[in-house]
Amino acid sequence: MDQEILLVNLLSSGLAQCRAVAVEHGGLLTSLLMAGLVGSATHCVGMCGPFVLGQTVARLESRPAAEMREFHRLAGAALVPYHLGRATTYAGLGAGAAALAGGIIDVTGLKWLSAALLVLAALFFLGYAVSRLRVQVPWLSSGGESWWSRRIGRLVRPLFDRPVGLRGYALGVALGFLPCGLLYGALAAAAASGGALSGGLAMIAFAAGTVPALFAVGLAGHVAGRRWQGLVARAMPVVMVINAAALSYLAWRVIA
Repeated sequence: MDQEILLVNLLSSGLAQCRAVAVEHGGLLTSLLMAGLVGSATHCVGMCGPFVLGQTVARLESRPAAEMREFHRLAGAALVPYHLGRATTYAGLGAGAAALAGGIIDVTGLKWLSAALLVLAALFFLGYAVSRLRVQVPWLSSGGESWWSRRIGRLVRPLFDRPVGLRGYALGVALGFLPCGLLYGALAAAAASGGALSGGLAMIAFAAGTVPALFAVGLAGHVAGRRWQGLVARAMPVVMVINAAALSYLAWRVIA
């Protein structure tokens, strides 16, 4: 009984800490949630859409047609283990980056580092807004498939045979390491929070924002994803500019 009470108290304390951090960094979390939502519709659909479609098809093909129900189609498109895996990687990267930045600030006293990271994130998001005007932004250009991307692709290929359960989760964890300009901007913003918990929560918010567009792709195919992309693409530049302005304001508050 004492152990159960201790566990409940630990969980309550942890939730209270997460709630306090979420409130303190509410602006940052909201900004990354919106960045993930609009950025995924114009970027992740093209980059991660094939991964989602491959998993969805593999999951549906593993079930006999006679047993197929609408629930199975929805569950196949949801890809919950895959998205949890991506969120785990993003949260780990965000926590590590924020802890490193916070440690540097504590040791050196360079409080402006947080502001610099926020400005860097703002530049990434502003770059995405400008790219919708067909302007080439160097740091957002893919430049072809990198060695790192090819390496990850070879490692995860066997997992696509049956991407369910832990295999689907492992696939999400691995693909979360794929290089992505939008991810770099989110990581810079998360690192600016200066704490492992706040950095992790910020990246979880970003990961949550990327789910709707990818779910649309898995549910109704790449065409549906493109339709969703077309709807959100009109709002994306405005939202990204607002995000950039919000992050710049947070940077100003750090140094003010």
